[in-house]
Formats: sequence, structure tokens, C-alpha cells
Amino acid sequence: MLPLFTLIALLIRIESKGPIIYRSKRVGAGYKIFDFFKFRSMRHQSSDDLVKLSELNQYTPSDGTPATFIKIKDDPRVTRVGAFLRKYSLDELPQLFNVIRGDMSLVGNRPLPLYEAKSLTSDEWALRFLAPAGLTGLWQVSRRGKGEMSERERKKLDNFYAKKYSLRLDLVILLATFPAMKQREKV
Repeated sequence: MLPLFTLIALLIRIESKGPIIYRSKRVGAGYKIFDFFKFRSMRHQSSDDLVKLSELNQYTPSDGTPATFIKIKDDPRVTRVGAFLRKYSLDELPQLFNVIRGDMSLVGNRPLPLYEAKSLTSDEWALRFLAPAGLTGLWQVSRRGKGEMSERERKKLDNFYAKKYSLRLDLVILLATFPAMKQREKV
């Protein structure tokens, strides 16, 4: 694993300036806030461009209400190395350290950035935070790369997992993760 981490780090460093590891505050199970790690796949400080790109968010509701989640197809902030890492989910490898530290499980609902978690505190959607935060999860394996998913569909999958998670379901999700790791869409 160390040679792969080293190679990825070298490729990121050669292509662009900035940190190799992207770190952000995320919210996991029980609203626990922790430092979340990924290999950086975007230009350094590209989060500053997020407001300008908000009209490209695939989760923007048609009724004009603000979106909870942000996912931009063909995001112009992604570097060439980052696109490769994302295509094969290699940017997620540093999250194994989050699993070792106990911040996350291998399977669970994706830990959310603070700005996304803040809007999921209603009784209808807060249930998702009762489940473990995970490296992979139900929404990633059920719809990833198979077309767009509505925000409501994603929230319902998170709640479903929170109600039904078990060792059996986790094993099913883990087995489904491997084919889902190669993304068809550039998000």
C-alpha cells in the first residue's frame, strides 16, 4: 500500500502546487465532527470557486430551494491526475486512516461537510446520523455512475441504511463496492 500512496503523492506534487492530502471537517455518526482525509484531486484552494459554480450543481432542486448536497459533473476544478484518481476511487484511500482512527467505518453513510450536514437536522433527515459514517455506502453502490440521483433519493437511501444497517447488509455493500469503484461519470 505504501508504494501506491507514494506514487499517488508524487503525481499530485508534480502536477500542481498545494497539499497532497485534502483535509476537511466532516460530520459523521452522532454528529461527531472529525478531520476527513482524501488525496487532493482539485486545484489548491478550489473551494473558493464553489459559489461561482453553484449553477452546475446536479442536486439543485427545480423549485429554487437551496440544495443540501453539492456535486458538479465535469467539475473544472479537477486536475488531470485528480480525474484519474476519482475515476478509480483512489482519492479515497487516505480515508483508511479515518477508519483506523475510529472516525469512520468501512461501510456507512458518507460523512458530510459541515455546510451539508447543517441542513439535515430536521426530524425527517437527521436519522442518517444514527448510522456509522463510512468509506463506502448504500448510495455509492446503488446509483454511482448510473445517472443522476435526486437529492431526495440520496437522503432516503441514507435513512434506509440508518434503519437497516447490519453485518449482512454491510457485506453486501462491500461486495458491491468493487464494481462501483470505477466511475463512469466525471463527478
